[in-house]
Amino acid sequence: MSWQRPDGRQADQLRPLSFERNFTRFAAGSVLAKCGYTQVLCTVTIQPGVPKFLKDTGQGWLTAEYRMLPGATPQRQEREFLKLSGRTQEIQRLIGRSLRASLDMQALGERTVIVDADVLQADAGTRTTAITGGFVALADALETLIQSGALESSPIRHQVAAISVGLLQDEFLLDLKYEEDVAAEVDLNVVMNEQLNIIEVQGTAESGSFSRHQLNQMMDVAEKGIRELLEIQRETLRTAIT
Repeated sequence: MSWQRPDGRQADQLRPLSFERNFTRFAAGSVLAKCGYTQVLCTVTIQPGVPKFLKDTGQGWLTAEYRMLPGATPQRQEREFLKLSGRTQEIQRLIGRSLRASLDMQALGERTVIVDADVLQADAGTRTTAITGGFVALADALETLIQSGALESSPIRHQVAAISVGLLQDEFLLDLKYEEDVAAEVDLNVVMNEQLNIIEVQGTAESGSFSRHQLNQMMDVAEKGIRELLEIQRETLRTAIT
């Protein structure tokens, strides 16, 4: 018997996705990204200067921070202060790597872009939602620099989106929610650009293993989902992507 999705979706169907732009007042770019019940507030700050290893190179930098608020899950999560969990560090590095792949750092100049992803509500897919929503916030933030005259053109060279795929009861499922995420035999997170070139793949067999053929099938499902995400981003941003 095949897996029945808790929300009634088809196997290759995304959860409802929306981006509420300009969600906060003071960040250069801010987006509340909603993917089903998962909600991530993505804010972008742009500061002059770069880390020491990039000083006087003319290149910019992008880094990311990720946190889950205490009330984001059914059981309260303890706040992370000085010591971050391994999961938090791994996710914020993934977000940073993914969004750096969207930028021409030379065109950015010696500026540091900080992407903050704060999970308000979690129903799986927080890292992929943070990347997909973070790109929209990043595009808005860089547009403010263009409008102010600080940049002549956007340093964005690629659009970036991310999605999860799972293998559950011999079925490939797109965009897992929590009940599916914890039950999946294989959990795959995929990040791609608008050319459908791969930026990162994180794939884990929770028990046993999976074949190269199954990996190819999961990548096909992920690519379908990312095509749809990219189109939603473009529709949201309209002319902000050059």
